[in-house]
Amino acid sequence: MTLCPTNSLEALALDAARNLEDAPAGEIVRWAHETFGERFAITASMADGVLSHVASTAVPGIKVLFLDTGYHFAETIGTRDAVAATYDVEVETITHPLRVPEHEAEYGKLYEIDSDLCCAIRKVWPLDRALKPYDAWAGGVRRSESPSRAATPVVAWDPKRGKVKVNPLATWTDEQVDAYVEKHSILVNPLREIGYLSIGCEPCTRPVAAGEDARAGRWAGSSKTECGIHL
Repeated sequence: MTLCPTNSLEALALDAARNLEDAPAGEIVRWAHETFGERFAITASMADGVLSHVASTAVPGIKVLFLDTGYHFAETIGTRDAVAATYDVEVETITHPLRVPEHEAEYGKLYEIDSDLCCAIRKVWPLDRALKPYDAWAGGVRRSESPSRAATPVVAWDPKRGKVKVNPLATWTDEQVDAYVEKHSILVNPLREIGYLSIGCEPCTRPVAAGEDARAGRWAGSSKTECGIHL
């Protein structure tokens, strides 16, 4: 299968956003797979296995890209391994060519100095490179997670990468996620049990206090709200 012209992909994304707005998450994943075949993959942060389970139920054996920055909690790596062993998915771990000691020898501890640059180097660039063979990719972004994500469409055009971005869980509320987890006994990162409601890299993530926004524990003390992957 060859890459589709950019203008055709963009038009396709806009049309799908309208047609699939009220579709179940599994149907959205199935549409993307039927449309793009092997040029479609999902990404997972391993805060839980919800998207991986939804996707594997719709498309058994689907490719799941996991971005390992080298700064993840051990619990996140454990969740990745559990998802790979439990669900019918093919997990591929994406890494930066520089291991953390080499990275810090060259740049220092960027997460303390310039978190935007750290995310760009350890997260955005490796994912961009990994997504080159694909026409479309999916993530677990939901509208209820934060104000910056409130307008997330179920299918969108990703102009930065020139790809279709699929958000099968975009319309799901926190209550729907919790109900799905309970109904299907979904794997959940153990950190969620101790207040880590949004889980990123260990140096930049803290538990969320009662009454705080779910993403308040990410880059606490700064105005930063996104790593750049979904922008």
